[in-house]
Amino acid sequence: MSCPAPDGNGSTDPAAVGTDSAGVGEAAERLDRAPLDPQIKALNDAVPGGLGLPMGEPEEAREAFHALNVGVAESQPPASLASTEDLELPGADGPLPARLYRPRADGPVATLVYLHGGGFVVGDIEAYDLQARTLAEKAGVALLSVEYRLAPENPFPAGLDDAIAAARWALAEAESLGGDPARVAIGGDSAGGNLAAAAAQALRGESPGLAAQVLIYPVLDFAEARPSHAENANGPLLTKDRMDWCDGHYLSDETDRRDPRLSPLQAGDFAGLPPAIVVTAGYDPLRDEGDAYAEALAAAGVPVRHLRYDSLIHGFFGLGPFSDGCTRAIDEICAATGELLAAPAE
Repeated sequence: MSCPAPDGNGSTDPAAVGTDSAGVGEAAERLDRAPLDPQIKALNDAVPGGLGLPMGEPEEAREAFHALNVGVAESQPPASLASTEDLELPGADGPLPARLYRPRADGPVATLVYLHGGGFVVGDIEAYDLQARTLAEKAGVALLSVEYRLAPENPFPAGLDDAIAAARWALAEAESLGGDPARVAIGGDSAGGNLAAAAAQALRGESPGLAAQVLIYPVLDFAEARPSHAENANGPLLTKDRMDWCDGHYLSDETDRRDPRLSPLQAGDFAGLPPAIVVTAGYDPLRDEGDAYAEALAAAGVPVRHLRYDSLIHGFFGLGPFSDGCTRAIDEICAATGELLAAPAE
């Protein structure tokens, strides 16, 4: 799997398809490093204290995260979709709120079960409405945004159990939702990417099975420290302090950090997993574990498209309104998702 080369604005050539694992480690060593996207730098400099996920009491952090993201969404023109529908689906321990975004398309389309980010503590359907609409419209998929249970009220593995339940429900109900039962995928960003990767491992070998996984700057390893954790410990946006805050709410002292359900990169076997898109960012503490997961999947024979944006930061999928480089990356991710889940030629 080749690692794309950055340009000065944080976008990359997305041609990184297949199972060739050469180049990922070399790219990590070459990062000495690409300049931070200038529009993201200007935004970070303009915000007192810099960009950052809220901390403090979980409920207050949720309210702040919700208000910020909804405010950005309301400032943007609406996506062109056929419909949106609020519904409930069966979770692992009771019903879960969800929202189905249907693209304008003729006939059945692929379905993407999407799990939002937020460090396992914050985030909800409304806060991710803009990102969900963008993916549904530009990738041409029916996107099912799921509001899984959050920590600390529901620590690990509650969110994962909900993700697995939601994926199984979508696989069973795809046709009734107007989708193609053969094209049901799972995806998410950050914490949601962790849940998506772990759910894909949990569902491996089941029939019907997942067609793909879309992992956007995912959390993949709670067990091992990596160079990008220290290199990007001060952000922008995601910092070591914020990661520790999230971990403290999500995990207990007794949690086995090498449990593959928590740390998918610790799984001993990656063969047979669904084809993947793995997205990483140069200024993200999680960069190296995402790069390593893409390489591990490719080495196991899983078709992988690794999109790495060396000038961008964690959370960039929500920053399209502020950065041309983010917008280009978002467009590439959506196009790659649409291509991966396109109907086979007849």
